Amino acid sequence: MKVCVFGAGAIGSNLAVRLIRSGKADVSVVTRGAHLAAIRERGLTLRAEGRDVTERPAVATDDPDTLPPQDCVIVTLKAHSTPAVARHIASLLAPDAFAIFAVNGIPWWWRYGLGGLPGPASTLPLLDPQGELWSAVRPERALGCVVDSSNVVLEPGLVLNKRSNDWTLGEPDGSSSERLQRAQGLFSNEGQKAIVASDIRREVLCKLAFNIGNSPVSALTCLSTYDAGNDPALREMKRGLMAEVVALAAALGWDIRDRVDPVKASQPIGVALGSKPSMLQDILAGRPIEVEAILGQPLAMAREVGVATPLLEVVCALARGRNLALSAP
Repeated sequence: MKVCVFGAGAIGSNLAVRLIRSGKADVSVVTRGAHLAAIRERGLTLRAEGRDVTERPAVATDDPDTLPPQDCVIVTLKAHSTPAVARHIASLLAPDAFAIFAVNGIPWWWRYGLGGLPGPASTLPLLDPQGELWSAVRPERALGCVVDSSNVVLEPGLVLNKRSNDWTLGEPDGSSSERLQRAQGLFSNEGQKAIVASDIRREVLCKLAFNIGNSPVSALTCLSTYDAGNDPALREMKRGLMAEVVALAAALGWDIRDRVDPVKASQPIGVALGSKPSMLQDILAGRPIEVEAILGQPLAMAREVGVATPLLEVVCALARGRNLALSAP
């Protein structure tokens, strides 16, 4: 089985090392810059559970068009970066291949195979502005994925897995397909758990509630998750944002109250000192943040179904402004 990890940054590199080590696939990675140079020179190293493991991908490249057709492409780019490479992802897919989008927030394929929501079964303009993912990759070739794993690139070629390594996979139509079973087998490795969800959108909404309550607040204040949760006013903002997502999920047809307790989840209990969500890591590195998938699209959906989200309105506007500042000369 030929597998390409497209966007081998922190989380993609963690996955790539584990896939290579399992011997279940011929693994290539698409990455760039100093990280790519280090991988080519000395391999890709994962530091996890107190030990280092180094593996060499079959191919490491910044030009996906040089790779042969793949049986599975695992996209670990940030959501806002995926439309620009839609053609490259599509060209990598063999005729019977599939793509797994391991991204935060609402995925671009959300409306595919789903009735009862406002709007046509088409792409979401905030996430796929020109419809490139929808037309080139095509939603019927996509598997949903929700990741619970904390990783950071310590230096080029070296990635630290700080916490967890759970991957939840699911078909957009809720079916138990042969390709879904293949994906679960591929992801089930030592130190890595693969879970099949009968309703992947519910998993997306649960993860979104936690992301939306932590990532934007940390990114906009430059405070760690722990420090933001220790401030009473910020903790109340985190709780309110999570509660708005719970209300949105209910309006869309998903009751996630058994999985998401905004009061409990907004507390810093059990959070490591200095823990930085990926959105804060991007701010500190001067990179654009995932505004639309985590904030903009949920806000658009809330407006469609008439759910009041006053905190989300403000935080989304501020986060969009932050991205404008990052892109200014």
